[in-house]
Amino acid sequence: MNPRKLYRVETGRFLAGVCGGVAEYVNLDPNVVRLIWCLLSIFSAGAGILLYIIAALILPPKRDVYPDT
Repeated sequence: MNPRKLYRVETGRFLAGVCGGVAEYVNLDPNVVRLIWCLLSIFSAGAGILLYIIAALILPPKRDVYPDT
């Protein structure tokens, strides 16, 4: 059994690929995750932006997690 891992995507990304990686992890459309993240940023006085920056810094890109793909 292969455990699921959270990572940033390299293909199909807009900024750092965080929303695309989260979307793959929870099996949702990336646009839905982007919309939720934007709403979180608006209604939490910018906390979503801070979380995005932190996630972009600590999440590895997909190619580092699975080097054979």
